[in-house]
Amino acid sequence: MLSVDTSDDTTPAAQAVRDRWRAREAPEGDVIMFADGSLAVMRLMRFSPADRLHDRRAEQWSWWELLRATEWNAGGWVDIDTVFASCAFAGSRVLAGESSDHGSIGWVAVTEDGDEGALRWLAVSQSSNPFCEVTLDEHTVTATSTAGRIWTFPRDAPQQVRITEDPDYPWLR
Repeated sequence: MLSVDTSDDTTPAAQAVRDRWRAREAPEGDVIMFADGSLAVMRLMRFSPADRLHDRRAEQWSWWELLRATEWNAGGWVDIDTVFASCAFAGSRVLAGESSDHGSIGWVAVTEDGDEGALRWLAVSQSSNPFCEVTLDEHTVTATSTAGRIWTFPRDAPQQVRITEDPDYPWLR
């Protein structure tokens, strides 16, 4: 379980994160926005074997952290108000869905499971497709995208996400 205490975090960046979360907005791009106001800039990489370049099932996906910023300004904001899945566990809740700005944008957020729903972290991917299923346990957030990929986020280090193929996805042959 995350042990980040943001109750006394009054930095301008942390307040901006809280305000944007309440407005259900996220920075445009591939990012993870944290409650302390920091931002991890991510990059989605897709790799295919040379003999299967056009086979989506053969693709291996990785989402890499490029940099971590403690002070930042977003170039733009996207709405993250469409929720497709939710799961609660031990005082936390994970929400997942799609941005109404574009159908390829998916997002996953971990919050406190209370009236305020204080944000712990929010991951946004421009190319994941929406996240339609989500589970939460003591160590892991697992989100399934409509693109046939399962994203497994360590709760205390979401930037170390692992992306695998969804074996139940109805791949076109």
